[in-house]
Amino acid sequence: MLLNALFPTRDIGTDPAKIRDFAQAAEELGYHGIEVADHVFGAAPRGDWKPTYSEHDPFHETFTTMAFIAAVTKKVELVSGVLILPQRQTGLVAKQAAQVDILSGGRVRLGVGVGWNHVEYEALNTEWKTRGARQAEQIEVMRRLWTEDLVTFHGKFHTLDAVNQLPVPVQRPIPIWFGGSSDAVVKRAARIGDGYMPIMRPEVAEPKLALLHETMKTHGRDPAKFGLEGWLRFDEPDPQAWATAAEGWKRLGARIVMLYPMYRMAKLDDQIETLRRFKEVAANI
Repeated sequence: MLLNALFPTRDIGTDPAKIRDFAQAAEELGYHGIEVADHVFGAAPRGDWKPTYSEHDPFHETFTTMAFIAAVTKKVELVSGVLILPQRQTGLVAKQAAQVDILSGGRVRLGVGVGWNHVEYEALNTEWKTRGARQAEQIEVMRRLWTEDLVTFHGKFHTLDAVNQLPVPVQRPIPIWFGGSSDAVVKRAARIGDGYMPIMRPEVAEPKLALLHETMKTHGRDPAKFGLEGWLRFDEPDPQAWATAAEGWKRLGARIVMLYPMYRMAKLDDQIETLRRFKEVAANI
């Protein structure tokens, strides 16, 4: 089983040397990939709405951070974990992903989601209610931009007339994996994704994976060519629980697992030590 490291965007700080040290430590420890989360805006609570992350949580910009990590590493996969695609311009995302893929020598995996923060959508002047349909169309447009010489596309959300993007990415197309847990996301991943990154514990994942496989069968897709990565979200450090969750995801067919600490680690040494401990407990899985 492969291990991915979550870039500690809220705690790493703004010293580029620490970002470099974390990325290089993950690579030296044998981690397969580093995943960078995405939020453009923080948002304060309002009324009954309480954000998962507030105006006090710093998030490094996803693509520029991936590009920096590409420059200080040699082989780790660079993953957006996950990019809130519908609140961004499609052509710009395609361009940014292609550029990081070039700079990294073809190490990009684009993880995408639809998000949970309607306030962020409003601040970016994008439509919240149509985000699922927009995401599906965005993926079709991006793949065409990455693989065709000239693209003409007239859809519900996009109009392109004989346009292209150069330079092209190393991977044509860049793999796109879906994050999220709603049935709509699971079906979309099964229909048009290259993989699925469920944000849930393995003990509650079986119905979602059954829906995933059923939908893939309906669309004539081969599960053997489809990726699965389990995210292990924990509110406190518990290595035994990490191991149990990783074992659970392996039984369900996940090829990759990633520890997703929701607790804070203010020191770089603690962030790297967590990588070491997770590798130790996952070593025999």
